[in-house]
Amino acid sequence: MFTQDQIRSLVGATAYDSDGDKIGKVGHVYFDDQTDQPKWITVNTGLFGLNESFVPLAGAESRGDDVVVRYDKATVKDAPNVDAEGHLSVEEEERLYRHYGLDYASGGEYGTSGTDRTTSGADYSAAGTTGTAGGRHELRDTERSDYQDRSATDRGLEGRGHDTSGPNTDDAMTRSEERLNVGTETREAGRARLRKHVVTEHQQVQVPVSREEVRVEREPITDANRGDAVDGPAISEEEHEVTLREERPVVDKEAVPVERVRLGTETVRETETVGDEVRREEIEVDDDARSRRR
Repeated sequence: MFTQDQIRSLVGATAYDSDGDKIGKVGHVYFDDQTDQPKWITVNTGLFGLNESFVPLAGAESRGDDVVVRYDKATVKDAPNVDAEGHLSVEEEERLYRHYGLDYASGGEYGTSGTDRTTSGADYSAAGTTGTAGGRHELRDTERSDYQDRSATDRGLEGRGHDTSGPNTDDAMTRSEERLNVGTETREAGRARLRKHVVTEHQQVQVPVSREEVRVEREPITDANRGDAVDGPAISEEEHEVTLREERPVVDKEAVPVERVRLGTETVRETETVGDEVRREEIEVDDDARSRRR
């Protein structure tokens, strides 16, 4: 239940849905003709807030200068088109009840009994005004002028756009989108080193060698060697000796340079695929006048 002060502050307040999404500015408050209780509020919706949608006040709550209704933004925007300038008829109210899933026979959330209920809805648009069964109350000239001027500025009716997330802009809105800016950066990917160590292996080499062997040479006695043959005793003991020589392999080692090794770099070109999520804005036209003509 709203207090009188809260009811007076509803007009011009910002309405939010149950998920915290902004719906629009509150334009009017309608009272039940029988119970004199606030029952409906109208909220400026549609493109630039040109349309007014009726929203049940049941279940709503006041939060500072804002009001939070129990329905989501889409449900409010899809509410049946009802002329907010006149008294609600029974047919209009029944359509609104069906749209919001309320029981019209039981009076919705307010408990007013009877199916032969009268039309509801004195409009509470000015401070200190109470609902009556005579129909909608009109705003006084000064109060209506102030409210209309303020509404026009808020709703963008004077050639200006209304940005729901910031200040008013001009008569056009800017559509933006995110784009990927792709480049490259150079960073250290690793290091390569040259390291020298000693490995021992066994090698075999074929080496040609020579040696001397004893060969006995015999020659017959001839006139040429007879003198040498009879020189000395006729019979005696004698010994002759010869030195035999041979070659043996000799192994020696030496360190010799065989090659030079260094580290270098080369650039290899390849293509990699990168991706990320980007956002873009899309603009929809909500033409309530065209919908009513259809």
